[in-house]
Amino acid sequence: MSELDELYQEVILDHNKSPRNYRIMNDANRKAEGYNPLCGDHVTVYLHLKDGIIQDVSFQGSGCAISKASASMMTAELKGKTEAAAQELFESVHKMLTGEASANAATEKVGKLKILSGVCKFPARVKCASLAWHTVNAALHGDSQPASTE
Repeated sequence: MSELDELYQEVILDHNKSPRNYRIMNDANRKAEGYNPLCGDHVTVYLHLKDGIIQDVSFQGSGCAISKASASMMTAELKGKTEAAAQELFESVHKMLTGEASANAATEKVGKLKILSGVCKFPARVKCASLAWHTVNAALHGDSQPASTE
C-alpha cells in the first residue's frame, strides 16, 4: 500500500470517527438535504452566510465512512470562504472525485482535500464522497429540492 493510500485511509477513519462540525445549526440561513439512493447516505448541510461569506457550516446525517468524512472535511474547508470561492472549490473537488482532473492538477485548487482523490479509484464510492458537496452547492443556490447524486 502506498503512503498516500495509507494516509487516505487514516484521514477517512479519523473524520468518520470524529467528524468536524457535525451538528444542527439553529441560526443557519441556508439549509439543504442530500440523498444518495445507491447506498442510502443522507446528509443535511447548514450554512450561515453573512455578506457573501460562509461564517459557519455544519452537517448532520447518516452514511458510510467516506460520505461522513467528506462532509467533515468539506465543512472545515469552507468556513470563511466566499460563496464564489465555495462554488469554485465544489467544481474542482467534483472534477477531482470523478477523475476529470488529475490529482496533481487539482492539488493547487483543492489543497488538503487532495486526500479524497483516492476515491476515484473506487467508482461506486464517488457518489458517497460527492454527496455533501452537491448538498452544500444546493444550499448555496437556495435549492428547495433535495440534492441527489443521481
